Amino acid sequence: MSTIAAIFKKEFASYFISPIAYVFIIVFLIGGNFMFFQPFFLINQAEMRNYFSLLPWIFLFFVPAITMRSWAEEKKSKTMELLLTWPLSDAQAVLGKFFASLAFLSVAILLSITVPITLFIIGSPDPGPIIGGYVGAILMGAAYLAIGLWISSHTENQIVAFILAFVTIFLLMIIGHPLVTAKVPSVLIPIFSYLGLFTHFESIERGVVDSRNVVYYLSMTGIFLFLNAQSLGRRKSE
Repeated sequence: MSTIAAIFKKEFASYFISPIAYVFIIVFLIGGNFMFFQPFFLINQAEMRNYFSLLPWIFLFFVPAITMRSWAEEKKSKTMELLLTWPLSDAQAVLGKFFASLAFLSVAILLSITVPITLFIIGSPDPGPIIGGYVGAILMGAAYLAIGLWISSHTENQIVAFILAFVTIFLLMIIGHPLVTAKVPSVLIPIFSYLGLFTHFESIERGVVDSRNVVYYLSMTGIFLFLNAQSLGRRKSE
């Protein structure tokens, strides 16, 4: 655990060394708040469902920007070889970077607390769905991050890592959308619907944290973290 903690501290601190991190957070907060509050007073309901419905699409841009440098920069600067010579396993290296990126994303998410504070000032929203929505957002973000880290481990170009992560996450988002499932054989519809990242967030954005959705996001996170560790293992053997 101490090894994972050391990598976590190093990676988490590296996010805030560059001003880009602060720009990302500011854009994330301003963009999300603007898109939520613009129609808010027309709807005239003190709830955050519309805010949470925006997060999968905001994360589609925000998360690849977080993960694109994680492994790609290590490969480009030739520090990956040095990192892999440390007395740590591939899984520890992956988990250290993953927890650091998840902590950074969680900071950005939690800073949006100004939205529910505003709702409680002007209305009486149900806190249950708001808390459930934030929990679901972090779970979904974890799956996005695991995908982005896996993609980043296959290239040393950060822009390529961003584009590939964006495309991969986008495809996993829409695979369960009715426009897609309407074009596949009926026997495959349940499979496509289950695989869709967005499908499992639809109930969460209503504030309902279903155990099946929790298991799905944890499973997706675990699968891509495992693939990430496998990609490092193959690099060691080259």
